[in-house]
Amino acid sequence: MTVRTPASRIRGAVVPLALCAGLVAGLAACAEDPDEGTNGVGRLAAPEIEREARTVADGATSVRLAGTLVSKGGTFKLNMRLKQDGAIGSVTTKNSTFELTRVGDVLYLKADAGFWSHEKGDAKPTKEDVEAAEKLDGKYVKVPQDDPSYKQLRGFTDMKPLLDGLIGLHGEKVKGDRTRVGAVRTIKVKGGADGGGGVLDVSLDGSPYPVQFARGGGGGVVTLSDWNKDFPLAEPTKDEIVDYGKQLPRG
Repeated sequence: MTVRTPASRIRGAVVPLALCAGLVAGLAACAEDPDEGTNGVGRLAAPEIEREARTVADGATSVRLAGTLVSKGGTFKLNMRLKQDGAIGSVTTKNSTFELTRVGDVLYLKADAGFWSHEKGDAKPTKEDVEAAEKLDGKYVKVPQDDPSYKQLRGFTDMKPLLDGLIGLHGEKVKGDRTRVGAVRTIKVKGGADGGGGVLDVSLDGSPYPVQFARGGGGGVVTLSDWNKDFPLAEPTKDEIVDYGKQLPRG
């Protein structure tokens, strides 16, 4: 019978421990790099990721923006294609859906008769209101620039101001999880640890474009796609347009 001394026991334990350490190191070396095959922004700090996303967005020529915005004025569902000199798309509110087309500074609104004749408070539309609305049904109405609604409606069509207002994070920038928005791999950047200042998904594929933005406080979620994909933009034909002069009919 061989009696092992304390020293021999220690030496015997060192060998399996060394083997275990080598195995762990080997497994770590073989672990998948989450940024392999990406554009590399996932390795950056949160403020740098946001800055990269803003830089490429500022340099873009066009984008599609779709989703829901919640504000004091109500809830708006947007589906807009935007570029620097105009836009086309639709806006849905609680009561109706209307289309917008802007070419330069000229803005057109298209809606059905119900949009123009819906009830205003407790007042029901008059016969004259209904008849006027029927003439506007499906027509493009030129929005006068002096009309109070021009600025609000144009706000849905101005690419840079709209993006600046939508993808801005508030509070300390915090890096979040890697995930996917549709088929696009993304990295999240949050405004504050809980995302109360908004959550921005930035693409890890190709250029680091903003892909999705969730506004803080339940303010809605919008997706951004088709970056730099051009689309046709032209004013409606004359027979499709109704020019109401200096002010829109009060629908």
